[in-house]
Amino acid sequence: MEYHEAANFLYDLRRFGPRPGTESTADLLDHLDIADPPRFVQIAGSNGKGSTARMVESVLRETGLSVGLYTSPHFEDLRERVRVDGRKVPRTAVVEFAETVRPYVTDRAANGESPTFFETMTALAVWQFARRDVDVAVLEVGIGGRLDATSAVDPVASAVTTVALEHTSVLGDTVEEIARDKAHVAPDDAPLVTGTSGDALDALRDVAGDVVTVGGVDANDSGGDTDVTVSYQGRANHTEAGITIDGSDWRVETRIPTLGAYQATNAGIASVLARQVADVDETDLARGLRNAHWPGRFEVMNDSPLVVLDGAHNPDACERLAATVDEFDYDDLHLVFGGMHDKDLRGMAAALPTPDTVTTCQPTLDRAEDEDVLATVFERAGAGEVHSRNSVAGALERTLKQADGDDFVLVTGSLFVVAEARSRWTSTPIPKTVRDIDDARETLAGADVTPPGVWRMRGKGVHRVLKVRVQRRQAQYLKEEMLSLGGECAISGLNEQEDVVVDAVLMGTLAQFKRLAEKLADQPYGLSVFADQLRDALDIETPPLEREYPWNDGTAVMGILNVTPDSFHDGGEYNRVDAAVERAEEMVADGADIIDVGGESTRPGADRIPADAEIDRVVPVIESIRDLDAMVSIDTRKAAVAEAALSAGADIINDVSGLDDPEMRFVAADHDAPLVVMHSIDAPVVPDRDVTYDDVVEDVITQLRERVLLAEKAGLDRDQIVVDPGLGFGKSAAENFELLDRTDELHALDCPVLIGHSHKSMFERAGYEHGDRLDPTIAATALAAERGADIVRVHDVEENAAAVRVHEALGGDPYDGE
Repeated sequence: MEYHEAANFLYDLRRFGPRPGTESTADLLDHLDIADPPRFVQIAGSNGKGSTARMVESVLRETGLSVGLYTSPHFEDLRERVRVDGRKVPRTAVVEFAETVRPYVTDRAANGESPTFFETMTALAVWQFARRDVDVAVLEVGIGGRLDATSAVDPVASAVTTVALEHTSVLGDTVEEIARDKAHVAPDDAPLVTGTSGDALDALRDVAGDVVTVGGVDANDSGGDTDVTVSYQGRANHTEAGITIDGSDWRVETRIPTLGAYQATNAGIASVLARQVADVDETDLARGLRNAHWPGRFEVMNDSPLVVLDGAHNPDACERLAATVDEFDYDDLHLVFGGMHDKDLRGMAAALPTPDTVTTCQPTLDRAEDEDVLATVFERAGAGEVHSRNSVAGALERTLKQADGDDFVLVTGSLFVVAEARSRWTSTPIPKTVRDIDDARETLAGADVTPPGVWRMRGKGVHRVLKVRVQRRQAQYLKEEMLSLGGECAISGLNEQEDVVVDAVLMGTLAQFKRLAEKLADQPYGLSVFADQLRDALDIETPPLEREYPWNDGTAVMGILNVTPDSFHDGGEYNRVDAAVERAEEMVADGADIIDVGGESTRPGADRIPADAEIDRVVPVIESIRDLDAMVSIDTRKAAVAEAALSAGADIINDVSGLDDPEMRFVAADHDAPLVVMHSIDAPVVPDRDVTYDDVVEDVITQLRERVLLAEKAGLDRDQIVVDPGLGFGKSAAENFELLDRTDELHALDCPVLIGHSHKSMFERAGYEHGDRLDPTIAATALAAERGADIVRVHDVEENAAAVRVHEALGGDPYDGE
């Protein structure tokens, strides 16, 4: 079975409508015979359950636990619903699961008792979490609690975040009835945690008994103080808010990356849950909550104009959203709105702040309400100018063109709308390196093109090839246009369901792609936005860079200067200031464009050192070399060290942890300093870490994409954000060489690319042992330069600078796949 067949099998289960009850899921789990399931945390609620689940997962991972996370819906790919330690379930696991359960599901379907899509995905999550031996699995409830598929497991800790009128045909007609249904998620041996008050809280207590309440500093509606109080201090910057959480014998002050007083309550609930299942201290709580990024929940994408994406999908959520919008000063409010026809759309329109303009739209989903119907709803609600578009991308494009720098653009109404809007910032068309028929065949198969399609198209892919991820209707339009221009387009074999985002491989000459971009400029369905992404991906009519960096015109050489006693290659050689300065001067003379100063080792087994000790190592060196004819980079995982280094004269931050310190991106933005963001599973390296990649290059791009977006939201431009695929960090030798060979594909992120390969153990694959890796390092530098690397990070500057110069002598253009 291929992945597209497995995904189609799962998607096809959506033909069976939602069915209340846990028996079907329990029977499927019994069939899977899961011997040793993890401990479960179950989170229900009308609003906020997804955000709370993500916060619990982030805090528990901060303690060193392995954590599974099951949430819904997904934005682009069903694998997003099931994550282990932040990584999506691999395609290979989805295939294995589908092969395992398909006979069982088919047999049950023949009896009219097939599991639904959500029930089967819940089983996939529990199965995968058990296989990966996670310590704790956090489950977001789908609907209600008592009859939800996730209630087929027994939780050790549970929460009901909020209760509002929703799904009344299933859960009940009153808040009290709905609360009683949700209360059935309560665990046997721990109190239920909740952010509710009043009648809903009374109803929860009637069913669950022991309850821990979380709320604002005032008394709740029932007349007593909450057990855990939260204080929301409002915005700390344009993307974070300050909060304080007070328990009976613990207190946390931190920031959270999602704005809104209700998110402070969610953070309080998450903190209590995490403390119920693990030994969590205040430092873990503070850092974990601050790192709990959750797409589409008051997510600030831009600050001029201010652009916010929020998945509010009922009147209660819209009312909370309106209160958060009120924290901002702005001139005009521009609303992009799409919603589902089974929601209280009039109630949502009334709860939102009255917009100066609103553009309604219809996401690619059968349940989505028609854009003209939505326009009528907002006209009757008293909105200013009302417009409609047939796609989310088109509505957002129109709104952004209309908005001024001091305006507020709000995209809301449904997470499905937010998902389509968010692709404007996250879409990463990948230029593929196709040198021969085998490369073409592999590229097509990697996009889930059917075997007959691979066979038919493989000979047509040996020129310019672009892999994209688009909506089904966009893919069909692109195929028609490429064929009309003499090019080709192969589309994933995923079933033709409107809301499924699919891969497509476009094949043609550069001239054909240029004409395609021109033809798409005025087309519907958001294709005009895709035209811009196409130009960026293939460097068609791209504007010149505004900033001057040494990597703008070719491959820059970054010389490594470790002022540590324990680095793997040169530890102890330069940990005196005079020796370090002499070495830096030597490297500059040999051709280094950047000197990368590191005060803490990331070799396997290395111990972390305090920030003060690291500062004492690096700052005197930086102060002594800052006037050399080269930029100075600080290699650190700590924001405090980066701040001290930049203040001492460093120019660049090199963060091998991939922004593990939540303050790091803001330090870089405050100093307007370039920031290297590395793909890192562990730093220091954990040698026996088992990491599964479907396609190591595309998986690294996907994971770096969110890190780049965080840096961009903090205020950095993409030409200041350097991506490093992290050779040697959580990859096998074969995967490291694959990343090196396909360096050019990393430019899909529209950022400069750094390759750090110097003297690494990956060269054992070529027969070179430790101490004998200079020659392969030089060879890899030449290959990286040919493949378009913007920076190479090396110990031996003179030899590697020579390799770069030889490449430049060939003509100076980075490798372009031809």
